[in-house]
Formats: sequence, structure tokens, C-alpha cells
Amino acid sequence: MKFINYLEKITGVDIYALSSFTIFFTFFIVMTLWAWKADKKMINKINHIPLDN
Repeated sequence: MKFINYLEKITGVDIYALSSFTIFFTFFIVMTLWAWKADKKMINKINHIPLDN
């Protein structure tokens, strides 16, 4: 029996897919906005952290 057959038997399984997509999309948009509006000096400092040692 395939995995999709198990999912079809669960009542309301579609809400899990929709909620996980919404969480991912919201996180992606928030991180994109943060990266776009972040101070460029701070981004440059973060980029050089592994190379400082």
C-alpha cells in the first residue's frame, strides 16, 4: 500500500498541507524582507565571521 493511500484516509489532512505551506511562505517572505532591509555593514560582518579565526 502506498503512502498516499494512508493520507487519503485521514480526515482533514489537507489542512496540514495548507498550514505548512503558509508557514513556509510567511517565513520566506519575512526573511526576504529582512535581508533586503538589513544594514549592509551588518550583513558584511556576518559574512566574514567564519573567516575571522
